[in-house]
Amino acid sequence: MSAPLLEVRDLKTHFATKGGVAKAVDGVSFTLNRGEVLGLVGESGSGKSVTGFSLIGLIEAPGRVVGGSVKLEGRELVGLPSSELRKIRGRHISMVFQDPMMTLNPVLKIGTQMRLALEAHERISSRAARDRSIEVLTKVGIPDPASRLEAYPHQFSGGMRQRVAIAVALLHRPALIIADEPTTALDVSIQAQILAEMKTLVSESDTSLIWISHDLATVSSLASRIAVMYAGRVVESGPTAAVLRSPRHPYTRGLIESLPTLAEPGQELSSIPGSTPSILKLPPGCAFAPRCPRAGEPCTLELPPLTNGQREFRCHYPLSAEV
Repeated sequence: MSAPLLEVRDLKTHFATKGGVAKAVDGVSFTLNRGEVLGLVGESGSGKSVTGFSLIGLIEAPGRVVGGSVKLEGRELVGLPSSELRKIRGRHISMVFQDPMMTLNPVLKIGTQMRLALEAHERISSRAARDRSIEVLTKVGIPDPASRLEAYPHQFSGGMRQRVAIAVALLHRPALIIADEPTTALDVSIQAQILAEMKTLVSESDTSLIWISHDLATVSSLASRIAVMYAGRVVESGPTAAVLRSPRHPYTRGLIESLPTLAEPGQELSSIPGSTPSILKLPPGCAFAPRCPRAGEPCTLELPPLTNGQREFRCHYPLSAEV
């Protein structure tokens, strides 16, 4: 069996604040194989985006990766100087942000931005850069790509801007793409189109993908494996179908039961009681215990161990029944 493309072990990212140390990512571990899609899900504030930023060294002060390991094709990324990380970002790992305007410069034409992105990592002629740009714009469904290279970002709709951002991420044919909730601000029909295109791109190019989202329905249609995060930790992971069909952690079950598609017309929507704890003052034991209907005394005293195997979860009283 070939070695995984990405190995993340006990990753910890902390933010020093006046109120104390915020443990935004607290011991996250997972692996990702070539051509695999991993869905990273959880409520807002669970640490999903910070995990994605930590993988490619985009954490700024007062944040800092304080421990753990991130290996891409066997090369350790944690601790690399900024100059080395810049050589990796874009070429070997690309990121698609939630807001495409974080990626696109509003005062430069799309063609200019794509050419500059290519020239940042390789020697390439203007003609070759134009041909590569047209190729990736075609892949993401931009109509008449040659003429759209002369357009500015404001001349595209929100969905088209996001397609351009994905095209920029594909320019160097990276081994890994990290997508941070890239379809959240788009309407449902555009979301479906982009998801379909991402599936095709991953299968055709053997690119690995980490799809960060709070939307379980979106992730279920795209990811082959899923990792559920809560309060900076992965509380459950495994094959997507198995996790959604038979969740072992009560938090995962709560997320599934909160999906509007499961409710009958006129029925009150289910929700997880309470709110996420402050990462400045996490309770001892399981962070989900104050909201968990199954919590017992051990849950409030010690952190549950992580089970090993294809299905991993942290829970003293795991679920067994299918939902």
